[in-house]
Amino acid sequence: GGGGGGGGRAEAGRAQAAPARGHRGAPRSSAGPGEVWARLGPGHGLPPAGQEPPALQPGVPHPQPRRHRLLPGAQRPHRPHVRDGELVQYHYGLKDLVTILFYIFIAIILHAVVQEYALDKINRRLHLSKVKHSKFNESGQLVAFHLTSVIWCLYVVVTEGYISNPRSLWENYPHVYLPYQVKFFYLCQLAYWLHALPELYFQKVRKEEIPRQLRCITLYLLHIAGAYLLNLTRLGLILLLLQYLAEFFFHMARLVYFTDENNEKLFNVWAVVFVVTRLFTLTLYILVIGFGLPRVESQALDPERGNFFSFLFNNILFRMSVLLLVCLFQASVMWRFIHFQLRRWREYWHEQSSRKRAAAAAGSKQQSKLLKRDSGYHENGVVKAENGTSPRTKKLKSP
Repeated sequence: GGGGGGGGRAEAGRAQAAPARGHRGAPRSSAGPGEVWARLGPGHGLPPAGQEPPALQPGVPHPQPRRHRLLPGAQRPHRPHVRDGELVQYHYGLKDLVTILFYIFIAIILHAVVQEYALDKINRRLHLSKVKHSKFNESGQLVAFHLTSVIWCLYVVVTEGYISNPRSLWENYPHVYLPYQVKFFYLCQLAYWLHALPELYFQKVRKEEIPRQLRCITLYLLHIAGAYLLNLTRLGLILLLLQYLAEFFFHMARLVYFTDENNEKLFNVWAVVFVVTRLFTLTLYILVIGFGLPRVESQALDPERGNFFSFLFNNILFRMSVLLLVCLFQASVMWRFIHFQLRRWREYWHEQSSRKRAAAAAGSKQQSKLLKRDSGYHENGVVKAENGTSPRTKKLKSP
């Protein structure tokens, strides 16, 4: 009996001494079990608010509160990264630059592997021209990247619950602390688009193509880095998913077109997907920036929490400026798309009409040849023979 009571007191002492750690850098708390239960509240397998926590019984194991690194009031992700029973979340910092540099080298190696073991073998079979060869390599690399990114991004937004709960895109903003998989996804995205800059030299891209590719790389880097630094990572994930889905269909259609120039069905699929994704993108921007963020409590500049730029969204002028820039950019993208489709349809109908005229001309020539082969028809008032020649007239001898 005495031994059991001593063990119970030791266990109770360990339970009282177990601290509840806060987020990174926060001091350890020495609160007792009752205070810890009351502070954590429901949602951790604990009794509801207002109910007394269960008394510690000697010799009976009791659950310990889960330690985490969340801000007070921050929303718990759907699939947290747990290490040693502790929920770990991250924010951006200078060490991200070293991580990005490491994954730039990884991206260069993967780029070379895809080029050598997949694209070069296909190119040798197709015997493409130099211009088509360059475009085929570009589309092949982007198809592999966009397909991987779509699957990865879809997995992240589903497991984190951003699709099932759209309000999470702006609730508890700024989203300073990120789950592991969200932060890792953004670092890999930045590394890939930064690795595309030296690849312009390695792939010996033509000078005419360099400005277009530089413009594309710069836009991707601005959007991804902007979402990462402004703590709009949840919105950025959804937008990247939509963008990469449309780009995947476009580059897949180009690959199919290079192998068979008469097959343009995937371009029609891409056109539909592109319009739908543009509409969803514009709707999400207006919903989150125009209606969601104004309802969030004002955030002040707080470098200790990693909140360096999010306070800018407190200003309605800044929000409206961002929204106006986004709308103008999306409108310019749609204008270029409509112009491209109209030009493509004009070329298609011009080609069809020229084919019809050529077929009609060939049919008329064939019909005229058949008529010439008929016997006894008249031409210029002269009766032709069966072989198409005029009969020779007999000369009458004069008496």
